[in-house]
Amino acid sequence: MATAFSVVTRNRDFRRLFAAELVVFGADWFVMVPLLVLLPELTGSGIWGGLVLAADTGINALLLPYTGTIADRFDRRKILIIANLAAVVAVLLLFAVRSAATAPLALVAIGAMAVAKAFYSPAASAALPNVVDPDDLPAANTVSGSAWGTMTIVGASLGGVVGAAFGPYACFGITAGLLILGAALTFTIRRPLQAGRDESTPAPRTRHALRESFGYLRQNPRIRALVTVKMAAGLGNGVLTVFPLIAGLHGAGVLGAGLLFAVRGAGALAGPFVLGPVIRRRSWLFPGLALSMSTYGLGYLGVAVAPWFPLVLALVFVAHLAGGANWVLSNYALQGEVPDRLRGRVFSTDLMLATLAIAISQLGATAVVDLVDEWVILAGCGLVTLLYAIGWRIATRKVARSEPSAAGTGPGVS
Repeated sequence: MATAFSVVTRNRDFRRLFAAELVVFGADWFVMVPLLVLLPELTGSGIWGGLVLAADTGINALLLPYTGTIADRFDRRKILIIANLAAVVAVLLLFAVRSAATAPLALVAIGAMAVAKAFYSPAASAALPNVVDPDDLPAANTVSGSAWGTMTIVGASLGGVVGAAFGPYACFGITAGLLILGAALTFTIRRPLQAGRDESTPAPRTRHALRESFGYLRQNPRIRALVTVKMAAGLGNGVLTVFPLIAGLHGAGVLGAGLLFAVRGAGALAGPFVLGPVIRRRSWLFPGLALSMSTYGLGYLGVAVAPWFPLVLALVFVAHLAGGANWVLSNYALQGEVPDRLRGRVFSTDLMLATLAIAISQLGATAVVDLVDEWVILAGCGLVTLLYAIGWRIATRKVARSEPSAAGTGPGVS
């Protein structure tokens, strides 16, 4: 198995796809952290921050079933570039958010960015196996899985620092430039981002494409189990709504909020490397997924009772170390077992379920954020994730022993 560093240094196209993802994920958090601090300052309420987070994930979830079909029908390179440029236009709208009266424009802008991400995410996930050799896929997944965590650290921490020093609007301008850079990097990728298609066979219409993908999921209980894994951490994601409030309670302010998001990213970055050996042992996959989900829930139960900010940071790191490992393990299994012609649609279903769970959790947290103490939200989210992990493990014990589908084009989990 290739090492993570060698696949980056040897493969130019993977390196550029990975760099483009770094830019996109970094830009996302470089906007979000200062915005989540700005909105309570303008409105005097924590509700707007929760609504922004819910809009980001909820709109994404609603669109993913459709955007997955687009990723399987059209040129994925063009999809990625257009999505980045559309996000640039959306970011520029944030410059108009200057008062409580204009706070709703933040929802419009973040909603438009969510639309762009809904097209970007399944296309990028489905494209990855096409820019690396099969033997490099495990290492490439480990590296790619670290992109989100890496840039949550960089984007969130720098967003907090730059936001505190120069204001949120400087962050918005830098983000627009980063998104343009991401589009340029994608444009320079030489390998095709999908397998060759039979030009004599017309691409299926959206309705037929969706029926085909849902039929595939019905016939493959192992794949169904894998696409429901990310929901566990998603159902606990309402904790993000109170991150700025937690930082304020500990006297850390905008820098503390950025640090919480950065530590969250550090955990997500470390997770794929810490639990990387699970990828190489098929028998460890399902127990490893259940363990990672449970650890996430236990981590936030600990955050709910932690009296010191350094301990809060440590527990957030542990929770998201488990969450990052969970994400990469399920992604690798799906990429190895799902055929290319269905991969975009299966990944869109996977992402839809995860983001829908996140939106539900964030809306629930937003509904009570001004009514209950922050620790109640933290404990509730952690408990929901822990109970989901236990139920998922019980429900998938027989599925875990089944053989991977022969339909996949990758190496599967050995």
